[in-house]
Amino acid sequence: MFLRKTIAVVASAAALSAGIAGTAEAAPRTLTYNSSGAGEFQAAVDQGAQVWNNSVVNVRLVKTTGAANITVTVDNQWPRAYVSSLGRGRWVMGRQAVNEGHDTVRISSHEFGHLLGLPDRRTGLCTDLMSGASAGTSCKNPNPNTREKAEVEANFRTAATVQATTFVDAA
Repeated sequence: MFLRKTIAVVASAAALSAGIAGTAEAAPRTLTYNSSGAGEFQAAVDQGAQVWNNSVVNVRLVKTTGAANITVTVDNQWPRAYVSSLGRGRWVMGRQAVNEGHDTVRISSHEFGHLLGLPDRRTGLCTDLMSGASAGTSCKNPNPNTREKAEVEANFRTAATVQATTFVDAA
């Protein structure tokens, strides 16, 4: 009996030190967003947040009506994001892009991407969420690609820092 217990303890310790068992996943970081200033685009903002919630596990976007990490508003210019630090700042849903035919949920996902630490990448590819307007008005894809998801996961897995930046998504 003593030998069995000793073997069980040694086996458990070996498994833990090898990382085989007992590794706890960190809870996702929760970021709140307030879209009460987003006017007629509140549903698109919520859908953009949901796209990210369905795509990554290390961060969650949760809607609030009070003080928030991320504030979303609307105006008649181009969409843009003002990032003060990783997961903090504001973005603007610009009606100019919408009036030109750009998809509102794609815009929303793209702008949230900036607050999650992603830069603009004007590749022109619809499969690249952060290609933004360079993908054209026919692009309706609101989903981040594998690389974009991995970058966000890495940003929120560690204490990544992001420089304060302004992104303007003009064509």
